Amino acid sequence: MKKIDRIGEEKTNAFGSIMRIINYRRNDDIDVYFEEYGWTKCNVAYKDFNTGKIKCPYELRVFGVACVGDGDYKTKINGKHTKYYRSWRAMIQRCYDPKFHNKEPTYTGCTVHDSWLNFQVFAEWADKNYYKIEEEQICLDKDILCKGNKIYSPDTCIFVPKRINLLFTKSDGVRGDLPIGVYYHRKKYNSHCNINGKRKDLGSYDTPEEAFQVYKNFKEQYIKEVAEEYKSKIPSKLYEAMLKYEVEIDD
Repeated sequence: MKKIDRIGEEKTNAFGSIMRIINYRRNDDIDVYFEEYGWTKCNVAYKDFNTGKIKCPYELRVFGVACVGDGDYKTKINGKHTKYYRSWRAMIQRCYDPKFHNKEPTYTGCTVHDSWLNFQVFAEWADKNYYKIEEEQICLDKDILCKGNKIYSPDTCIFVPKRINLLFTKSDGVRGDLPIGVYYHRKKYNSHCNINGKRKDLGSYDTPEEAFQVYKNFKEQYIKEVAEEYKSKIPSKLYEAMLKYEVEIDD
């Protein structure tokens, strides 16, 4: 029986990428090239090529902007997403998912560095920078090192314990036009600060500026105290950023 030569045959996969057969050894052993991405999938079956089931890891399948990439870092182990993939996907979602922005509008306008749109690149960075603290959740943060930052990148991001991350969470929708840490009640401007999920009242004042100054002094001192508590457990640049952090009235 004459061997069929299918080299050069092209198809479009389910994602819309053009595939071309560059090696055909037998019906269940072919190599398929994705010219758009400069990537080859080896040792696949012709039937999967013919039905468009073959995927390229560089296709922008994650929120239309990011790819998994081809490398050592897995998205799943034993059927469960890895911690690096969960962190990466959540980062992409915060920046590029309109539905997420409807719930969390403060992330509108945030972006991810081009290199991190490839999971493999992010995971390699995460592998070098991730650390554990017993019984604590570790989160990816983009604006403790660089206040007001809206870009997730290797230079601006750091892993932080959730307790520290929450220190810098702002409730813009709750306070309205008042300064951070201030709310109006019974004809007074009241100052308060959340400590480990509980509100600590800091007194009532005649002006929002007075109430804010009390909040500012308390919050900055508390951040320093937490920094000292975690000094031996966190990266030195996180510790130093916490010591230098300043609360501003327009935060």
